[in-house]
Amino acid sequence: MFNFKNKSLLVFSFMITACATVELEDKEKDASAKQFNLPSEGHAGLYIYRNLGVGTALKKDIRVNGDCVGESAPSTYFLLEVDGGKEHEISTESEFSPNKIYLPAESGKNYFVENYITLGLFVGGANLRIIDEDKAKSDIMKLKLARQGTCKSKQ
Repeated sequence: MFNFKNKSLLVFSFMITACATVELEDKEKDASAKQFNLPSEGHAGLYIYRNLGVGTALKKDIRVNGDCVGESAPSTYFLLEVDGGKEHEISTESEFSPNKIYLPAESGKNYFVENYITLGLFVGGANLRIIDEDKAKSDIMKLKLARQGTCKSKQ
């Protein structure tokens, strides 16, 4: 008989081993983004990435200044340009409310933000942190560029 304990173990196993996927950009765009070129005049480059780790079955919305960037998935990253000389709100959905960080971005620089999954009460939550450039570049070289523009929640 398939009881509750067995069902719980099956669901837990799926959450650990299943891997969420998102649409990816072509290999040329990915290779170009990994050149880490400086952004266009008056702008800052913003890399938002997610390594492989806990919560691989989860996709989490990423937003910048309230606008959808896309859903993060393990082993993916986004690259976008934001206005330089301004502070930007970067947010991700979490278990009960969005988690946010604020990034003052100077023109002509690249910035790196990691999106990571945390254990939650009912489902995994998500959080963000600013990462040192050298570590972030090393991490991003192992990831794939995700296609922007699809978020599932309306924040």
